[in-house]
Order: sequence, then structure tokens, then C-alpha cells
Amino acid sequence: MNNALLDIYPYKYKNTWVFDDERVGLVREPFVLGVPEMLDHLVKGISDAKRGFRLTFSASPFPKYSQEIYKMGEDFGGNWYKMKNYPHIEGWLCPALLKYFATAPDTLFVKAEKLVKDKPWWKVW
Repeated sequence: MNNALLDIYPYKYKNTWVFDDERVGLVREPFVLGVPEMLDHLVKGISDAKRGFRLTFSASPFPKYSQEIYKMGEDFGGNWYKMKNYPHIEGWLCPALLKYFATAPDTLFVKAEKLVKDKPWWKVW
């Protein structure tokens, strides 16, 4: 993908954060190993985020991003990242990250936003 800003729409499925993205062939792709805790921090203040929220991310800073996530190293084809504002939280982003970037970025800039009308993304779009 060549977009500078990318969006996915995570939601809870069977108590796990997952997302679908038909553009890259992912269905109920789970977030694991610390990333659910990162998402929990990003969605604080978003009512009913478990039904879905918009996660915008980029390898470059963008207006009103809310968090920087720094790459710490590679492991099993994925990459470990640490949150700038919550340095005690580390998470592993699986190789699905490479569906969005040619190589894993050293820094990811992210923003979580409430969906329109408190509806899950699949009912909004």
C-alpha cells in the first residue's frame, strides 16, 4: 500500500481485539502479545470502543496523532514496539504489518477515534 495515512477498524471478537481489512486479505486478524494493552490505552475515553473504532496509523507524524510507538526489534517475522507515553507497555506486531509497509517502520504514529453514531464500522460504512 502506498498511502501515507492508513485506517483499520478494530473491534472485540470473543474478548480479543481483531480487525478485518479486505484490501489486504485479513479477516479477524488478532492483536496479540501486549498490543491489546496498547489498544486499551488508546481507546480510553471512547465509549463502547469494543464495538469498533477507527485506528489511523502512519510511519510519519500527522496532525493530532495521539501516540508514538517505537520499534525495539524483530522476532519471529514480526516486530516488538513500545509506547512512548506508556513505556512499560511493549507489544508484538505480527508480519501482517508488512501488508501495509515494505519494511516495519522504526516509529508508528497512531490515533484512535470513535466511530460515527456509536455504530460498529460494518454498519457505518
